[in-house]
Amino acid sequence: MERTAQSVSRFFSLRKKKRKEKKKQNDWAFPEELCRRFTLAEISAATQCFDQTLCIGKGGFGTVFKGRIKVDGDEGRIDVVAIKCFSKYSRHGVSQFRAEVQLLCQLRHPNLISLIGFCQENGECIIVYDYMPNGTLSDYLFHPANIKNKDPFPLTWKQRLKICIGVARAIHYLHAGVKHAVIHRDVKCSLVLLDQNLVPKLSGFALSKMGPPVLSNVLIKLNSRVSGTIGYLDPEYALSGELTEKSDVFSFGMVLLEVLCAKSVSREILECGERGETFPAMIDPFLMGKVAPDCLKKFMNITVRCARGTGAERPTMGEVQVELECALELQESADAVKQLKEFGTGASTSLVPLPAHDMEDYTYENISFSEINETFCNMYLRESFSTDEAASVDSIASLDSNREAIT
Repeated sequence: MERTAQSVSRFFSLRKKKRKEKKKQNDWAFPEELCRRFTLAEISAATQCFDQTLCIGKGGFGTVFKGRIKVDGDEGRIDVVAIKCFSKYSRHGVSQFRAEVQLLCQLRHPNLISLIGFCQENGECIIVYDYMPNGTLSDYLFHPANIKNKDPFPLTWKQRLKICIGVARAIHYLHAGVKHAVIHRDVKCSLVLLDQNLVPKLSGFALSKMGPPVLSNVLIKLNSRVSGTIGYLDPEYALSGELTEKSDVFSFGMVLLEVLCAKSVSREILECGERGETFPAMIDPFLMGKVAPDCLKKFMNITVRCARGTGAERPTMGEVQVELECALELQESADAVKQLKEFGTGASTSLVPLPAHDMEDYTYENISFSEINETFCNMYLRESFSTDEAASVDSIASLDSNREAIT
């Protein structure tokens, strides 16, 4: 009799535990106007039962599908979306999924990826975003074969500058434009998505950290297990485990370097260092002579300051944004002056700007590259850290297949 009572008690105890777990899994609903909760059946229909031909990317936390989903309340409208399915085998999959959903529900910025909704059902963790038809910035810089219907020329310098400005605005918003500052912790080119007009949208918030309420002139410091991507990872954060908004500034500096060189900081730029290559030879050949000297000096200065070894020496993202906007103005002014010199001031020519790739090249005879070469040399030495140090860094999330991630 006693054994039977124990069995019955254990049965009801297990049922109660399962009910609690199910309740816990489902009791974090969000306002419908901010975040829609999809059923697994809706997600399955949107992806044609997760058809692999619709897969548009794989990363550390799972797989991304291109899908078509009905808009809530408008049965006649179907939107194209990106559907990110978190891997069931990820160590922190559920917690990172929830953190990203909860964070993105509170963020609204034209240069941040927009959250449409989520699904958590039968062990599946899925997030639905706006679809970005032009893929990632890393595709344009490093993998142009991945881009469909691409222009005959790579991204122009002014297109790249505008993309950098958009990303800088997004990070500045995260650091200073919300009630609680947000540190992205994984800024990199593969997480900069481009819409149909090449407007950048920063994505990949699974590793992001929310700090205390924003206070003016106060550097946010969080003790955190080190996570990031080799090449983009702030060396000060990697050594101390102390995360600050200046860690994002360093990562963004590496994005600027890649934009200028069209080379990956974790592979190609390090290989250039091993071969002893320096600037200006490292600049993307397509850009050589197309960047105005004053603009190039400004851009390199911003990159160098973002890449300094300690956070205290780096600018804020607000300062970076303003200086990038200044760099764009310098480029536009120089292009206008050069075009007037080449074609005169006649109305027939002044009304139709000449494409940058058709204009006479700028020269860099009076520019010193010593500062950026010294910074690059120090970066190369810093990135040659030991296997033990690299192994201490967590895997990262990505919306694409990212061979640069630390595993």
